[in-house]
Amino acid sequence: MCGICGYFGRFDTPAGERQVLDSMISVLVHRGPDSDGKYTHGSAGLGFRRLSLLDLAGGHQPLFNERGDLALICNGEIYNHRELRKELSQSGHVFRSQTDVEVILHLYERYGYELLKRLNGQFAFALYDSKKRSLFLARDHFGICPLYYTVAKGVFIFASEIKAILQHPWVERRVDLTGLDQVLSFPGLISPRTLFKGVHSLKSGHYMIVDEKGVQIHEYWDLDYPRENEVRYERQESDYLADLESALEQSVQLRLQADVPVGFYLSGGLDSSLMAALIQKVKPQEKLHSFAIDFEDKSFSEGKYQKLVAQHVASHHHPIIFGWEEIAGRLERVIQHCECPIKETYNTASMALSECARATGISAVLTGEGADELFAGYVGYRFDQLRQSRPTTSNISADAVLEDQIREKLWGDPQLFYEQDYGAFTAAKRKLYSDYCNERFDDFNCLNCELVKKDRIQGRHFIHRRSYLDFKLRMSDHLLSDHGDRMVLAHSVEARYPFLDQQVVKLATVMPPWMKLNGYVEKYALRKVAEKLLPKKVAWREKYAFVAPGSPYLLQQKIDWIQDLLSYDRIRREGYFDPDTIEELKQRYSQPGFKLNLPFESDFLIVVLTFGLFLETFQMPSLN
Repeated sequence: MCGICGYFGRFDTPAGERQVLDSMISVLVHRGPDSDGKYTHGSAGLGFRRLSLLDLAGGHQPLFNERGDLALICNGEIYNHRELRKELSQSGHVFRSQTDVEVILHLYERYGYELLKRLNGQFAFALYDSKKRSLFLARDHFGICPLYYTVAKGVFIFASEIKAILQHPWVERRVDLTGLDQVLSFPGLISPRTLFKGVHSLKSGHYMIVDEKGVQIHEYWDLDYPRENEVRYERQESDYLADLESALEQSVQLRLQADVPVGFYLSGGLDSSLMAALIQKVKPQEKLHSFAIDFEDKSFSEGKYQKLVAQHVASHHHPIIFGWEEIAGRLERVIQHCECPIKETYNTASMALSECARATGISAVLTGEGADELFAGYVGYRFDQLRQSRPTTSNISADAVLEDQIREKLWGDPQLFYEQDYGAFTAAKRKLYSDYCNERFDDFNCLNCELVKKDRIQGRHFIHRRSYLDFKLRMSDHLLSDHGDRMVLAHSVEARYPFLDQQVVKLATVMPPWMKLNGYVEKYALRKVAEKLLPKKVAWREKYAFVAPGSPYLLQQKIDWIQDLLSYDRIRREGYFDPDTIEELKQRYSQPGFKLNLPFESDFLIVVLTFGLFLETFQMPSLN
């Protein structure tokens, strides 16, 4: 992956604007340490930082078409570029490099915006058409690559990371309270929200056109499960499994394409272990590097499973023993890269993992995200199964009526339970907020905003309903962004996701729900594929729900800067949270041996603590 940035205005841009472009490029150096590039034309400016993975000598960006009237900058990979290049070359298109993303230029010449339907990959790109005086930007189907934008005084500004947008002097720094409320309420931010008011995240599966008419946003793809009354599953289990194994094998092979060494992450769980076995299957002669986080605390350690799989696939294995004392030392840098507060400290371990990969000479890693969302891997799917087996009882209490109303508004279904009862949770949040915020709560309450398309939930099987919500509320902007993209590229490493291949996702949408959750066995189809490739104790191992120590652990270490960030005077001065409530939580969490029952209890203080780091790191204003 790389880093992209730029601007587009309606009038000729002064020279000072081009100096801003240099500043935007410079703060993205961690995303692309190998080279940089820029292009300006009238009111348009494109900036680029490169992480060299394919065509090391000839893949510099921006890239141009034959006539030079199209300019492209792209962060990501196009995995089906070889067949696209062959097709385009036969039609007369002339390529200037061997880099994969050059196909986007020529696809645009032939198909226009419809080119997005031809791509299989992970990407965020900006394509400037000097004839039309327009900018075309897009984010991949699943949201693997980030793309942020804002409009300031009539100038459209965009980048792979918000810190580059903040380099523009016309961009104001203000907290988006709805974004903060999302972080407290859901796994993380949900596009188009960010923590910066007026700065937006382009949704996955969407593209933008910026021209003299303004900014237009369009959807080109969404996860879409069939309605229960519109589908009949008539194929044999063995047919689905054969197709799934073939698609995963091809996906892994595509994601091993590189002109530099590629490695993989190994957690010891099913997803990364199956991926490791498929890597060994498609490249039996190569001994790749594997990387794993292990912990000194044996109650959290998965080291024996990591070692077992590494030996099974004969990888060069790099176990990283991560001590909890390292959390505090890495937390500030995590927030600098996340650009938002977080709900758990595991990002610090993820950052250590990419640091080790880079130090070993690995610039790209395969990892297992996406399997839980597509194949019913989380415990919530089993809870949903349990609810299906129990008769529904009517409850007409005021709290129950309120909860039904909230669910109807969020999901279009008062019976759909997702993660928690939001009525009770809202009351807990409001105790946390300051008087200033509570007076304005209805204006920024994230439950009042449209989060997902309700018609993609209605009429679907309960497993597919949760899958869609996990895809939209957990995966794209949390697991793939603040937890994924940001933590790997903090050390100039690209993450690739074999489970997030278009063919794999398409198979998941047409596969019977019972092949995902079979009784109470999660990821049944993946286990059936894995049992031929892995030791049985790995293939049928129950999902291990790891949770990193949170704010109680940090408070009990009595670290000065943490005490300062959570001090009564500082919380009061910042004005976002209630200092008396924070004091009560601090006293309770600081008791020796106190632990939260994560993930079933919310760690409010880790959000407050990392929000304080966020305010400090990005010089955000206080409310008081």
